[in-house]
Order: sequence, then structure tokens, then C-alpha cells
Amino acid sequence: KKPKVSEVMTKADIKPKSMHRAKIWSDDVENLYRFQQAGYRDEVEYKQVKQVDEVECWPETGFVKKLQRRDNTFYYYNRQRECEDKDVRKVKIYVY
Repeated sequence: KKPKVSEVMTKADIKPKSMHRAKIWSDDVENLYRFQQAGYRDEVEYKQVKQVDEVECWPETGFVKKLQRRDNTFYYYNRQRECEDKDVRKVKIYVY
């Protein structure tokens, strides 16, 4: 069983071991797309930088609802899918 990103320790020294690109859309790819749009590698980096324990998500879908960029402006996301098929290959998946 693969641990969820939120279960990974968020110490400042955690760095990914490798990276590959998404090939098909999934809920995980959707959330990674949202983090990367806001300027973060993934949920782990977001939690490290913003020093938060939880990320606000839509209860219906589990997708990220709101992220704060590094310049402190906010990105707000819809309940539905935002990562279009043409953008799936742009999403980077990091392995810890």
C-alpha cells in the first residue's frame, strides 16, 4: 500500500528521489496540477513552505480548494476537474 502524500513527514530536509511525468489523468494528478500551478512541487513542499498541517479540500471531490502562493496571493479552485487532457503530460510526479 502506497502512503498518501499527507502521511509523508514534512521535515524541511525531505527531497524527492526521482520525478516522472503523468501519462493519464487521476485525482492525484489533478491535485498535483493545482499545487504546481501555484508554484509548488507537491503537497509536501507546500506544507514545508507555508508551515501548515492541512490543505483545504473540497469535501465532495477531495480536490484542493485553495492554495496560497509564495507571494501570499491565493489561488481558488473549482470542485470539478481543472487539469485538461492536454495539460496532463505537464504534471510532474515526485517520488520520495
